[in-house]
Amino acid sequence: MTRIEPPFGRERLEDEWLEADGFGGFASGTAGMMRTRRYHALLLTATQPPAGRVVLVNGIEAWLGADGTRHPLTTQYYAPDVRYPDASASLLSFDTSPWPTWRFRIGERAVLVAEVFVAKESRETVLRWRYEGKDAPPSATLSVRPLLSGRDYHALHHENPAFAFDARVDGERVNWRPYGDLPAIVASTNGAYSHAPEWYRNFCYVRERERGLDFTEDLASPGVFSFDLAQGDAVMILSADTANSTPARDRATALADIERQRRAALGSRLARSADAYVIARGDGHTILAGFPWFTDWGRDTFISMRGLLIAQGRLQYAESILLEWADMLSEGMLPNRFPDRGGMPEYNSVDASLWFAVAVHDYLATGHALAATKSRLQHAVDAILDGYSRGTRFGIAVDDDGLVRAGVPGVQLTWMDAKVDGWVVTPRIGKPVEVQALWINALCIARDWNPQWSELEARARRSFAERFVDPSTGALFDVVDADHEPGKIDRSIRPNQIFAVGGLPFPLLEGAGAEAVVAQVEAHLLTPLGLRTLAPSDPSYRGLYAGGLFERDSAYHQGTVWPWLIGPFIEAWIRLHGSDGVRERFLAPLYAHLDHGGLDHICEVADGNAPHKPGGTPCQAWSLGELLRIEKLIGV
Repeated sequence: MTRIEPPFGRERLEDEWLEADGFGGFASGTAGMMRTRRYHALLLTATQPPAGRVVLVNGIEAWLGADGTRHPLTTQYYAPDVRYPDASASLLSFDTSPWPTWRFRIGERAVLVAEVFVAKESRETVLRWRYEGKDAPPSATLSVRPLLSGRDYHALHHENPAFAFDARVDGERVNWRPYGDLPAIVASTNGAYSHAPEWYRNFCYVRERERGLDFTEDLASPGVFSFDLAQGDAVMILSADTANSTPARDRATALADIERQRRAALGSRLARSADAYVIARGDGHTILAGFPWFTDWGRDTFISMRGLLIAQGRLQYAESILLEWADMLSEGMLPNRFPDRGGMPEYNSVDASLWFAVAVHDYLATGHALAATKSRLQHAVDAILDGYSRGTRFGIAVDDDGLVRAGVPGVQLTWMDAKVDGWVVTPRIGKPVEVQALWINALCIARDWNPQWSELEARARRSFAERFVDPSTGALFDVVDADHEPGKIDRSIRPNQIFAVGGLPFPLLEGAGAEAVVAQVEAHLLTPLGLRTLAPSDPSYRGLYAGGLFERDSAYHQGTVWPWLIGPFIEAWIRLHGSDGVRERFLAPLYAHLDHGGLDHICEVADGNAPHKPGGTPCQAWSLGELLRIEKLIGV
């Protein structure tokens, strides 16, 4: 896992850690203990798992009184640009193993250790402080002020008279319920609580400011906890609407032991990180697309699970997810996403259902499925193919040439799905190249148990070979019959063509055709962190993913790099050239990236222009999933 030591630059102090609770909630923050996003919190819980996420405890203000000196242990950032207090001067190191852990120099020789982890099964956040070694001062008082809100995790909180500071103290447990329609906040500690309500105003979230969003917030602190560290470790356990009668220090120790064993059993660094995305939905499981702001998306789930679960041998979770999603089939389509606050799923994707078929293929190939499960999943894939053959929502249907056409104005259906103010940035209406690769793969998969798909698969393959090859380069067009106009071609150089060679079980091209695709993608789109979404030579290319919502969405699929696409590219490369040198040439930059940004995770996107600064979510499921899938492929 990641370890950060002096000298600490600002960028390093703003690297982010993540602790997920397995139900859609999480704790997160920075190595410098300063919140830079509205999503950074110590207790962020899903009230309707995995949706309905609310922030209850945003953070803490903590300091140590020793030898007549106040030593700050947290850093706050206030508008316009004020850091106070600054704990970085005494910070010796930050480590993510086995969970986020800070070491502070106190005085000349003493070292204080602070740590935080989320106990996955109980959804509790545990904070602990202790002295390391024998140089602890004889008298030291730790003071901790919780900073509370009670808001939707996308929103911001401001001082208001409705906030209820009232505290109910019951032995080691203190309860607050700032707003009656939200869960109560329970803090179990071995310290003494003093009720002293205060508003902390104008916190500044620099990442939100960079994203062109509202970025200031007020938080309420109902009181202060005091701990005598001469008497041993200080403990605070935060939870939503739950309390445990076990003494806080004993419970924290027990939870730490359980959590340490659970993480050790997961194995490698990447496997432990992958576990964060696997969460409960109903009686089954699903995969969160990314932290901190995504819920579960169909397309992302099926792409991610190939590496996060199937390649890791976590087949019971893969089965649970596939069966859970299979029950949501409608008119041959699976949902693309679920609203944050619950409600009806959204069926607005042409490829999510086809990615489901690919995930089913990978899962069934393990031989793990019982007969009943195998039958249900095969039936679901048949229903998808039948729905597309008959025609379904948004103009999705099989054309006379055996290929899938899709799209209506104003709706984004492919994975290049940016839409802002009603403008679909990359509509790709017609017959997108990766949709055909997925469609033909789904037909190949299903023909193994249902020969009725064989003729359609053969017709689609012939049409693909006849219609998608650019005679001038040997590479592939991005869309044919664009805008549903017969013969109209979109020649944009995009990464979608790579799926005809790599990333799917059955390649559509071999030999010179495959070499032409890989060569074009490598020459125009390959970067150390993944593939660009558009060639820099294109007039529509946007090399920076930055600015407000309009600017970012305009660049999202117009040049921005996506790390998950490195998986299909590497697989295509291996099919042509073998796996020698792949780790050093293509994976080394991703391994280095694990130590920066979203620590132990892979980002969602990066700038198309060098030096390819990471952007979007710092922790993205399919980015990590594809790295794990390729590791399995090359035997790492």
